[in-house]
Amino acid sequence: MALRAYTSVVALFTLTIIGCATPQPADTVFYGKTWTGDSTKPMAAAVAVRGDSLVAVGDSTAIARLVGPKTTVIAAGGGLIVPGFMDDHVHFFEGGQHVGSVLLRDAASPAEFVRRIKTYAATLKPGEWILGGDWDHEMWAGTPLPDRSWIDSVTPANPVALNRLDGHMILANSLALKAAGLSRGTAAIPGGEIVRRPNGELTGVLKDEAQNPVYARIPPATAEQLDSLFSKTMTYVLQRGVTGISAVSIAWPEVAAFRRAHDHGNLLLRASLYVPLGDWRRMADTLKARGPGDEWLRVAGVKGLVDGSLGSTTALFFQPFSDAPNTSGLFVTPEDSLRRWIAGADSAGLQVVVHAIGDRANALLLDVFDSLAKLRGPRDRRFRIEHAQHLRREDIPRFAALGVIASMQPYHAVDDGRWAEKRIGPERIKTTYAFRSLIDAKAHLAFGSDWFVAPIDPLLGLKAAVTRQTADGRNPGGWVPEQKVTLAEALRSYTAENAYGMFAEMRVGKLIPGFKADLVLLDRDLFSIPAETIDQAKVRLTMVGGKAVYRAGN
Repeated sequence: MALRAYTSVVALFTLTIIGCATPQPADTVFYGKTWTGDSTKPMAAAVAVRGDSLVAVGDSTAIARLVGPKTTVIAAGGGLIVPGFMDDHVHFFEGGQHVGSVLLRDAASPAEFVRRIKTYAATLKPGEWILGGDWDHEMWAGTPLPDRSWIDSVTPANPVALNRLDGHMILANSLALKAAGLSRGTAAIPGGEIVRRPNGELTGVLKDEAQNPVYARIPPATAEQLDSLFSKTMTYVLQRGVTGISAVSIAWPEVAAFRRAHDHGNLLLRASLYVPLGDWRRMADTLKARGPGDEWLRVAGVKGLVDGSLGSTTALFFQPFSDAPNTSGLFVTPEDSLRRWIAGADSAGLQVVVHAIGDRANALLLDVFDSLAKLRGPRDRRFRIEHAQHLRREDIPRFAALGVIASMQPYHAVDDGRWAEKRIGPERIKTTYAFRSLIDAKAHLAFGSDWFVAPIDPLLGLKAAVTRQTADGRNPGGWVPEQKVTLAEALRSYTAENAYGMFAEMRVGKLIPGFKADLVLLDRDLFSIPAETIDQAKVRLTMVGGKAVYRAGN
């Protein structure tokens, strides 16, 4: 028996049985409203899965012929079936660590910040590090940066390295500073900033590269600890409907943990890994020796940084910050090293993805990518700019012209929109998080979270992209509303565009016959509810490669 779907538009949604009257039954059939991601026919009424692939997508009456005595039938009811969400930018292991750490994102005052740290520290053994946090000083009256004096008395036995929610600042207590060898006499650190009191003493706040001496003192996890963290983190991610990730800035021991999970059959989501750009030679050697990987695990990329972040006033702009006119940001990576490493990685056939926040950082990176492509000739590079947050108008069409993917995270607009205008003024914000402009320019726009920096839940990102309502509730009509996108456009950026960014667009990212059965069943139809309630939807089921890897209530 053979079941065959025609390659025409009709064939994607109509079953044709070759050689017999009864088709081979499906393993699983879903009935319900389905957004396929296929522009030729974006909506369907049923999906059939056999093995790890989709065998039919379309009319429920036709697909009913694939239901056999052993077929699992799932009714969406009033829900919605969509391709599995993919996330363009996650810090996978750090995200998992933060889930179990002290939560400071919504600590609305310095007093609450300190209280939570004190409570958490009481649960630890002496010597255990306090990490994570995701604090946001923009929530506090007067927006003061924290100081180690606030927390030294409540963390007398535990070193502290608590990060700001953007990951570009930490607050270290005195124990952590001592362990790192940082003191009043420490010289400035290139690519970062040691924040000091007027008398020269350290406040404990360290920006960008200045964080590294503290992080270097944190004891590395064992292989067993990484494997345990991997399993817990993967479960957390799958529960939110995320079936594929780009794991960026990943360390080699973490790469090894992904490989162990893959080799033991425990990798239940698809992953593309990107080690730090400075390690491009080792990644090139790995690619040469082992190849890029398979449909589950791709190890062939590097991730660099041009600048810092808007919240830390370290994003690199052409003009100074409006509220900090003494600086226009900084290079986290020296420009000469950045250019040399990108060129080396590209020559080795690696995919290069680079963090750029400020308009100068983005313009520079586009120039670098352009010059390399002209110098080396055509190749399927799929350069990505991670974040691409603040752009000059003239740089927006260059993304499409150069084939550069804008790898963006909509929830950042929810956070930054509360205070971004005070940083860069009313004119520069017009092309900040320029989702609409990039789509209209025909650029590839991929969406994700930057987890741990923002929540990994794609439903929060969808709402952010469609409504652009900020977290403080002060922009009910949307912050810079002209940059809103439609729900279908946002879904495409979370699915097919991410698949393209991970070299997987021929097998995942859409619900069409022959593609892998990566899909999510939501508890409501996102197209029929108010956009501002999208974040209230829940994942009922996550399927990857034909296997139900998460069911709500189980």
